[in-house]
Amino acid sequence: MKVAISYPPLESGKGVPLLGQNRQFQWFNSPTYIYPMVPAYAASLLQSRGHEVVWNDAIAEQWTFAQYLDFYKAEAFDLVMLETKTPVLKMHWAMVKQLKELVPSTRIVLVGDHVTSFPEETMENCPADYVLTGGNYDFLLANLCDVLRDCGGELDASKLEPGIYYRKDGAVCSTGRFILNHDLNELPFIDRDLTKWRLYSEKNGNYKRLPGTYTYAARDCWYHKCTFCSWTTIYPEYKVRSPEKVLDEIGMLIEKYHVKEIMDDSGAFPVGQWLHDFCNGMIARGYNKKVIMDCNMRFCALSFDEYKLMHKAGFRFVLFGLESANQATLDRLHKGEKIEEMIESCKLAKKAGLSPHVTIMFGYPWEGEEEIARTVKTGRMLLQKGYAKTLQSTIVIPYPCTPLYRECKENDWLQTENYEEFDMRRPVMKTPVGDERLKEAVQEVYKVAFNPEFILRRLLDIRSIDDVKFLFRAAGKVFGHLLDFKK
Repeated sequence: MKVAISYPPLESGKGVPLLGQNRQFQWFNSPTYIYPMVPAYAASLLQSRGHEVVWNDAIAEQWTFAQYLDFYKAEAFDLVMLETKTPVLKMHWAMVKQLKELVPSTRIVLVGDHVTSFPEETMENCPADYVLTGGNYDFLLANLCDVLRDCGGELDASKLEPGIYYRKDGAVCSTGRFILNHDLNELPFIDRDLTKWRLYSEKNGNYKRLPGTYTYAARDCWYHKCTFCSWTTIYPEYKVRSPEKVLDEIGMLIEKYHVKEIMDDSGAFPVGQWLHDFCNGMIARGYNKKVIMDCNMRFCALSFDEYKLMHKAGFRFVLFGLESANQATLDRLHKGEKIEEMIESCKLAKKAGLSPHVTIMFGYPWEGEEEIARTVKTGRMLLQKGYAKTLQSTIVIPYPCTPLYRECKENDWLQTENYEEFDMRRPVMKTPVGDERLKEAVQEVYKVAFNPEFILRRLLDIRSIDDVKFLFRAAGKVFGHLLDFKK
């Protein structure tokens, strides 16, 4: 079958959509392109099974929608997979209708966290042929394409895996709830050439050395209890690849593609014996001298000695979710951490030689001026004192598939239920302080970049021309974020 993994252009005056491999959708003024890992695995798995695969990220390639329609019509694919999220769901519904009218024979598949929670909604509101639920939609897509090919284009639903929604005689049917029972070690390495890895190798603010790329050691977070996280919907269980498989992939990325920095985007990087085996493997193979490693991690999950081991193994950037400096908020979000211990954990990571990156959010319905000021102060302090090297500040969005959204419905906290508004451009939850104060708080944190103490620390960190280039790229991202949350 001729299959496209596609990200059609989403044209908007709001900016560039951050859609693929992103847990919270946002429009960016300063373009950022993140390697969409599961779709890349889907493309590679399909190719390994003999399908003709086209990788088409028209967002990263900066196509117009007119260009995309010409391409779509000319290629006449048998099947096209689109990833969607809440703020652009209705845009995708309208787009699917247009594409089906343009080439009726092309089957269209939608995937993502929102459609996993509400598959019938999408099947009823647009003419998509299939919805694949759960996070292992690379395996499900391969199963679907294999069945269609082997049955001469007809669908034998008895051969489909659980988690697939389809149409039969005008009715919406499903194969039941998805099951995360796939062995991730059976996946082929991502074909970086097929999936045009260079599109994502430079326009990413996380990378200090270029070119950079992504790996995905685990799906997705071993904690998976935070009430605001939509990916607990698609990954209710934590699955990992073996340390050896990930190490082999890193070796390939170093030798074949000369990658200088690798961000592993597992929701929380594996810990315990897995982490020790991986770090010791990086050291034994000498990869720690050839590439920089980055990852997501939870505060308080590691000891100081483990942070030091990560540093020795080549880790640099470690992303932590602080979310709020108020313990009552952390408890309501089920973060399972104490604010004092989180700050101390950040200090230990920095002391071990790592570069912590911290994320915080504003807009919780129960937080007033005092709580907001405390989070602003904490975020600025972490950067000014050098305990964190970088920081991301945003507005919290209660995606419809999350416990936080259900709490909003129960307490009448929502200002709107219009999906398009769930894009971080404005708060969608009612708060005691009002929308403009929240945008102001986000900007207050980012404006620490103009603080003399912060600037001095960043200048003292410069050791090479790569550091200088990274500093300028980071400055550009800061100005972009200030525009993202302008009043």
